[in-house]
Amino acid sequence: MQILNQRVSIGLVNPKNPVNVASILRAAGCYGVASVFYTGQRYRFAKDFNADTKAFHKKIPTIGVDSLKDVIPKGASVVAVELVEGATPLPEFSHPANAFYMLGPEDGSISEEILQWCDHVVYVPTYSCMNLAATANVLLYDRLCKSDFQKGDALIRSSRDNNNKTTIKSN
Repeated sequence: MQILNQRVSIGLVNPKNPVNVASILRAAGCYGVASVFYTGQRYRFAKDFNADTKAFHKKIPTIGVDSLKDVIPKGASVVAVELVEGATPLPEFSHPANAFYMLGPEDGSISEEILQWCDHVVYVPTYSCMNLAATANVLLYDRLCKSDFQKGDALIRSSRDNNNKTTIKSN
């Protein structure tokens, strides 16, 4: 499902919380992410627990791998999102057309070894660290805002829930 005509994948480094992964899948569906890869065992064992209320886990391949480096999509620039000194602030970052975004675990950081093979390292400026799902949403929203997306009522109609048919009356 590539609603925004973009090539985007997400790599999760040893995520621990299935609720956060489900929330990332929801964001992935909302922003047209093609696939989600993850390392580690913590999420694999909790995978049956699902909080992905829009069932994007059925539409977006969500694949456990031993190494995220081995699954970098062809031609993708690898962008790590991490609170690390020397990283580029997200508001100043130009997103690559073909991106593989790497997000670290909720209770740790992306290792220096992984950061060495990333093409870019960015951070979300905040006064405290955000959780994994919030970071993914802000990152993907920033990407959308900086893109040439189709604005207007057609996008609203295709995006909203079936229970929302509200319109604004014109004056």
